[in-house]
Amino acid sequence: MPSRRLSLWNAVILPAFAFGLFAVSPTSSSGQNTGGSSGSPANSSTTTGASVTSGSAVSAGQTNLYNASGANGATVTSDTFKGSLIAGKNTGAVLPLSLDEAIQRGLRQNLGVILQGSAVQAANGARLEQLQQLLPTITGTASIQVQQVDLASFGLKIPNFNPIIGPFQVEDFRASLTQNVLNITTLQNYIASKHSFAAARLTAEDARDMVVLTVGNAYLVCVADQARIEAINSALKTAQLTYDQAVASHDAGTSPRLDVLRAQVDLQSEQQNLISATNQLAKDKIALARAIGLPLDQQFALTDTAPYKSLDNLDPNLSFDQALKTRKDLQAAEEQVTSAEHARRAAYADRYPVANISGNFGDIGETVAHSHGTYTATGEVSVPILQIVRDRGEQQVANASLDQSKARLSDSVQQVNADIRSAILDIQSAAKLVEAARSNVDLATEALSEAQQRFHAGVADNLPVSQAQTSFEQANDQYISALYQHNVAKLSLARALGVAQTNYKDYLGGK
Repeated sequence: MPSRRLSLWNAVILPAFAFGLFAVSPTSSSGQNTGGSSGSPANSSTTTGASVTSGSAVSAGQTNLYNASGANGATVTSDTFKGSLIAGKNTGAVLPLSLDEAIQRGLRQNLGVILQGSAVQAANGARLEQLQQLLPTITGTASIQVQQVDLASFGLKIPNFNPIIGPFQVEDFRASLTQNVLNITTLQNYIASKHSFAAARLTAEDARDMVVLTVGNAYLVCVADQARIEAINSALKTAQLTYDQAVASHDAGTSPRLDVLRAQVDLQSEQQNLISATNQLAKDKIALARAIGLPLDQQFALTDTAPYKSLDNLDPNLSFDQALKTRKDLQAAEEQVTSAEHARRAAYADRYPVANISGNFGDIGETVAHSHGTYTATGEVSVPILQIVRDRGEQQVANASLDQSKARLSDSVQQVNADIRSAILDIQSAAKLVEAARSNVDLATEALSEAQQRFHAGVADNLPVSQAQTSFEQANDQYISALYQHNVAKLSLARALGVAQTNYKDYLGGK
């Protein structure tokens, strides 16, 4: 009877138990899924720089690219560069802030840079995930099972034989290995992810140029606001002097009440202008603080003024040639084209055979002292036979993605060319406006002085003074606007050339 029990155990129970153990083992499941067949993880998802697109192996990495007009994509947009992460707390004192310090703060705290840095990390993580598909995967398992079997429940009724077997236990300690030997799709997906990662890094570098442009523009806006406030204060003093003279002349009986009223209207208009300009400066300072990560309740004072440095002998063709070498977003677009080309190869490689090896070695038995080593080694070659529709669909998606990448690159090149030429035209036009506005300020100053002298001498009323003062304010405002336009145009040219972060001082000039 014991020999019959042993033969029944070897012939029926042990094979069934071992099959059940192998069927539920997570190691065996993962070993079959890394072979690179149509259902493998290598083909179920592909990376897109900062996201994962499921269901196709042909969309390997479309990272957000930037041009001079802003950002393309849903994650990081041009408005993103207006935000930041707050660093520090209100110091309780007025913080002196130069243009260089503002830009350095922006490069550390601006939201666009931070988000793009996270996108680089995501792209690198996706690259590592694809790399793992090419490397050996080793897993270890340890299991202890205790079981009791009723043979009668399986229809096995043997005379003079106890149908209850057990309880018995099985201990299994095992290591499993899987390795792709030949999988062209996985290899091409990894190469595509490498280029997507390179594109993400280049895009992050280009985002720093966008920060310089955004912060520099916000700083120059505040500088222009301060210049307007200074001009209004000067006009306010002149209006106050004119008003005092009109009152004195009226009290002396040498001028009519109309001169007093006219001077009072001019004085109050200047007071209103000062209130409006002061409020605008406060709002623009908030926008600057948002871009560089300052607490919004932190008071700060701008230490740099708007310089005027002319840029002569600007050649659009030479500038465009320089931009082709220095613009990081164009280099990122080229990397995306290369990534799309390898993703396309991955799609076409789905029809190729896939070879992989797998195996496991372990020790199994009732106890550790009563166990024996077992192993399994498997070499497998799988060939897709009939998946025509799926292959054709992936290939069409891959071709469309490649065409889109090439179109984006071509358009980005032309956009850079257009941005350079537009910036040069703006610089040349603004330079002429600055010279004309400066001359107008000198003439308006002289006219105002002469009108004041005539009114003070009693030769004329204060109507010419009021008119001259209006002309003086308009000339000052035009000069401030022209100077701002000139500096922003130079900063835009530096951005269009891809050198805003490194050479913005050379374009803006001194303090």
